[in-house]
Amino acid sequence: MLGVESRPLQCRDTPGDNPVLMNRDSGPLGLLWLYMKNLLVCRSPEMWHQSFGLLGKSYAHDTTGSFFLGKWLRVPLYPVSLCSAVVDVAIQDYVADVAAELIYQNKSQTSTEVLFVFPLGPHMAIYSFQARSEDAKVHAVLQDELSVPPCPSQVQQPHEATGGWENLEYLRDQSEYPGEAFACFLGTLSPGREVVVTLRYVQELPREPDGAARFVLSPTLNPYGTLYVWNCRTSKLHYSLLLTASLQSPRGVVDVQANFALTPLIYTAQDHSTAQVSLAGSPQCHHDLELLVYYGDPTAVSAVVEKGDPEAPPGSLLGDPMVLVTLAPSIPEAVPGQRQSGEFIFLLNTTFLEHAQDSLLFLLKSLPLGCYFNIYCYEETSVGIYSQSVEYTQDNLTEAMRRIPSTGSSLGDSNLLETLRSVYNTPRPHRHPRQLFIFMAGLPPDVEAIAAEVCRHRNSHRCFSFCFSEDSAALAMALAKETGGEAAYVSSDSSRSLVVLKCLKQALKPAAEGVSLSWTLPRGLEVEVLGGTPQSIFQGQHNLLYAQIHGQAQDTTVAKGVMTLQYSLDGQDVTYTIEFPLCPQGDGRLAGHRLAARCLMKRLLPESVSGSGEEPRHRAVEISLTSGIICPFTSYVGVRTPQRVTWYQRPLALLPPRQSLIPCQIVELRGSRISSCYPKSIWVPPGWLTAVRASWLALRQLTHDIAALPQRRACSKACKPPPPLFSSLKYVDPMEFGLCSSTLWRWCPEAAAKCQELVALQNADGSWALSSGLASVLEVDEDEIKGKMPDEVMEPSIWATVMAVTWLHRHDEYYQDLCELLEAKAVTWLCSQAVSQLDKCLETANTLLGSSVKPSVFRL
Repeated sequence: MLGVESRPLQCRDTPGDNPVLMNRDSGPLGLLWLYMKNLLVCRSPEMWHQSFGLLGKSYAHDTTGSFFLGKWLRVPLYPVSLCSAVVDVAIQDYVADVAAELIYQNKSQTSTEVLFVFPLGPHMAIYSFQARSEDAKVHAVLQDELSVPPCPSQVQQPHEATGGWENLEYLRDQSEYPGEAFACFLGTLSPGREVVVTLRYVQELPREPDGAARFVLSPTLNPYGTLYVWNCRTSKLHYSLLLTASLQSPRGVVDVQANFALTPLIYTAQDHSTAQVSLAGSPQCHHDLELLVYYGDPTAVSAVVEKGDPEAPPGSLLGDPMVLVTLAPSIPEAVPGQRQSGEFIFLLNTTFLEHAQDSLLFLLKSLPLGCYFNIYCYEETSVGIYSQSVEYTQDNLTEAMRRIPSTGSSLGDSNLLETLRSVYNTPRPHRHPRQLFIFMAGLPPDVEAIAAEVCRHRNSHRCFSFCFSEDSAALAMALAKETGGEAAYVSSDSSRSLVVLKCLKQALKPAAEGVSLSWTLPRGLEVEVLGGTPQSIFQGQHNLLYAQIHGQAQDTTVAKGVMTLQYSLDGQDVTYTIEFPLCPQGDGRLAGHRLAARCLMKRLLPESVSGSGEEPRHRAVEISLTSGIICPFTSYVGVRTPQRVTWYQRPLALLPPRQSLIPCQIVELRGSRISSCYPKSIWVPPGWLTAVRASWLALRQLTHDIAALPQRRACSKACKPPPPLFSSLKYVDPMEFGLCSSTLWRWCPEAAAKCQELVALQNADGSWALSSGLASVLEVDEDEIKGKMPDEVMEPSIWATVMAVTWLHRHDEYYQDLCELLEAKAVTWLCSQAVSQLDKCLETANTLLGSSVKPSVFRL
């Protein structure tokens, strides 16, 4: 039941079969799907006629009650059973190499067509895949996309009776789970036969706040949530799992923790730099298998050296040693409302100017003192309201608000791309990390060029992207992902301000600025940091860099190199120095080299998109083919080789097996829209989604055939494959955004208007002036406010600010999240002005406003 969240359902494969439980978390990810040639069998064909008669002649049925829709329908009925899984994991600091062998068996009574689907995380890459059965062997091969014949008639036909491409299309658009997945059609599997899948992939591991490396076994290798859950009552897996983990770090492996039973940690080196641990017994089937690896002396920087491939030529990416550098400075929490460094640049479009003036007001008023800011209205002009960022002061803020146009009626020729180039060509203030807030109402032109431009400067800034329409969601996510920022889909006016401010809170986290790496190596050696070094590292972030050592050392007696990390934190210079070996040991699995290849190909991509010639593209293709890591210029092709030889007589001869191409590719699963339209407790009858799938495939095929007519006519003349899309520009379901909820705060138009009036009166330093405008918002007579001001207060703005903060807390059910930053800035200003007067002011303000705000609000 793809795409529908539901409670466990009972369904029958055929009349007379025992009911089987379907878990609501089931989905196509991590499953070896069974595609039945006879399709789904229903007990009541009349029900289909009544329910789906609108399909007219688009469907048919046979005498068994099976329904199908032409040649395009292949019904995903149930997964092939996983019999055993052998997983070998090699973890070096914060990278992992995983080798797995999975054995599946067709326990049905029918020959079936099988499709292997493997979910890919954001920092994961497959570099080897093959499957073998009694009849054939399937191998995934990377190839240059330009080497594919442009016309369909010139391409060798896929394996017969697959329906594979249609199933991949359906999987892409109607899967419940979004994200990338590797999918490969494996052919037909006879009853009782097995297929053995061998898979290898690498991934970067997240770093926990305590310094541990966190590894989670992919659901494909531990499918506790498969469609059929036989033994959940006994909490035991229905297959055998053998998991072994090899651990390595020059800092030493200190401890390993897991949510499943482990064998005792065995050290394989005297200095505890290498160790091994295994799964003990059968794990519980209710959760993912997670492993936390702790290393000694967690510091701001660590380095692991991985030796190169001895079979690769010296000087190549795989041939030279690679240094895996982890940067994780310890950055303390910042006190809200205090002075803070940073450069905040806002890129606004016409829609935002016309409909989101309130959000812009809250955004600008919430900035801290000490930072720099600028505003660009990129559909008006590519020039900012200031020639370069200015310090955040009351005068500059007032002038900025005056210069911002209220509408975008006079559109110029500028666009987002030109504005971004203007921003990047403007110098940033020294020791102020740059952060961009980009607002998009629709999909701007030159999408690939925009993404490439941001990617080119990703080490110098972060992007926080906001989209107000679905078509720009993918671009917003791409810009944020490339720079370490966040993306948000704003679905309603009521949530817009809070969504923007939530991102601003993330942007206000303190950062290590002016990050630099220097190297001390023997003469003849040099280091290249692939992808460059980030200029800033924000609190909670860690950066994994790949630095390759090139050359030949002239002095072979020097066995170690030195790396020095320098950065500035709160105006203080910080320096760390570590040593690393120049002649590393290792198991030769090259996890760091393959991930470095992935990083380098990302760096080459913007150069190829920007028209820098064919050299960046050629180098990316070469790296992809040698490392086994896919890039936008290469694609997978499945090669199926029969295991049985064919004899021909007249004359008698033994011919080699005939290879054929089969569907194999990276699929972007878009996530189901259906599951968001129905409550989770809804019961979906068996076969409901089958009919939805049938009509979807028929309409899609019809639309595709019509749209393809002009292309087919032009194909015989000149048929060039389209340029590859930017790697991050993929479909993104806006409902998957973490900040898209329209119910983030209780919305009241009247209260919002009052709050907006109060915020407009606040000064840049957080204070309020005692005025008639403030009295109007507080709904208290101005003379009464002045008359009730305590005698101890010498400055009216202190009394006015206490009154404003007290009023906000009186209505904290509306403003608690919206005005958190504004209030923190106000309280900081009050504490710096008159701490001794705050007790009396709060007591009087509570009496005057009829509230009961506690002294802790003012840090008393």
